Amino acid sequence: MYRARDGKIMGVCKGLGEYFEVEPKWIRLFVILGALATGLWPALGLYILAGLLMKPKPVVPVEDVYEDEFYSSYVASRKSALARLKDQFDRLDRRIRRMEDSVTSRDFDWERRFHRRD
Repeated sequence: MYRARDGKIMGVCKGLGEYFEVEPKWIRLFVILGALATGLWPALGLYILAGLLMKPKPVVPVEDVYEDEFYSSYVASRKSALARLKDQFDRLDRRIRRMEDSVTSRDFDWERRFHRRD
């Protein structure tokens, strides 16, 4: 369940409408009637709380569990998500350096020369 990025006010009603597959106008009507029935503050407080707790809808659709986990961690803490990305790129960089070292080593050159077929 996400807040819609293109909703009217914080995107809560449109996000709930998309989640429950209901027109957002019915959700908005329900919220307005609830606000009038309970007094404005309880319903308004719940609406603002929902707007703060619901994550915004991802710009690019989430395709698998790993992307959903990353998006959830990014929304919760951008610093930790960026640290995870940096660690992953550091591991990839180390692997590439090891591959480059083996390909550019003298032993590799000699092996290539001995096994070359003319």
